[in-house]
Amino acid sequence: MQDNSIKEIAINTIKEEIKSIEKLIDNIDSDFCKVVNIILESKGRVVLTGIGKSANIANKIVATLNSTGTPALFMHAADAIHGDLGMIRENDTVICISKSGNTPEIKVLVPLLKNTGNTLVGIVSGLDSFLAKQSNYVLKAVVDREACPNNLAPTSSTTVQLVMGDALAVALLEARQFSSRDFAKFHPGGALGKKLYLTVEDICLKENPPMVKPEDNVRNVIIEISAKRMGAAIVVDHNKDMIGIITDGDLRRMLENNADITSLKAKDIMTGKPKSINKDELAINAFQLMEKNSITQLAVIHNNKYWGMIHIHDILKEGIV
Repeated sequence: MQDNSIKEIAINTIKEEIKSIEKLIDNIDSDFCKVVNIILESKGRVVLTGIGKSANIANKIVATLNSTGTPALFMHAADAIHGDLGMIRENDTVICISKSGNTPEIKVLVPLLKNTGNTLVGIVSGLDSFLAKQSNYVLKAVVDREACPNNLAPTSSTTVQLVMGDALAVALLEARQFSSRDFAKFHPGGALGKKLYLTVEDICLKENPPMVKPEDNVRNVIIEISAKRMGAAIVVDHNKDMIGIITDGDLRRMLENNADITSLKAKDIMTGKPKSINKDELAINAFQLMEKNSITQLAVIHNNKYWGMIHIHDILKEGIV
């Protein structure tokens, strides 16, 4: 197959699915709002169930809900009628996902779900289906056709189901005022977790950070910068207030511009108003500040006093960028 033909198929598939998603906007109605509030007020969990590809989507929605502060679990529709119904508790909200809403497994399962007395929500395309009519609330995941040229393989329908699930999860997330700090509690591993919880204090040099006084001579400045291996030293007054910074670059410029450096003091070669960050800030924020200002280190402050120093290499070493 020629490249142009392959590209055309891919683009048409994407366009078809985009059309289905756009139609979903008109189907966010009062039932959607009621479901959000029911879940918010419930003391139970959200149980998602489905069959076939809808079951795969249900699993993804469960993962999204759990990671954003809404306890959820998956129950396969086929397994439910062979014992797994026992996982449903009194206060749980059950969400059943099906494109047609009329598959044999769904027709067997829905009456059993109704018997539990739990709130039943259908995410369904077929609004006249068995599932839609039996549900307490219906989230309308309506699609006119699949992106599959034979209109058979679940493509547009599963995409719309997934987007509906994301809309539900994000609505719940915002209603709970679920912050990035909350998110970090559920994602402690890997680069994502570190971005959300690793602070400047965790990785900066805070024990005896590089520091000189305004009257220190150049020799002392060079020794301090070399000894601390941060590529810079902060100039502080007697109150430990920062008044400047001297970097490796400042030293090079000093040597280029002065034939005699013996009389120079730290205050003569420093750069005033050094960039700084609070020790409690996230490390990723420190990286972004360095990147924005094209610098490689930041003074770390606590209670408005010089407290430590963080280098861009400290952040890169953690693998969060």
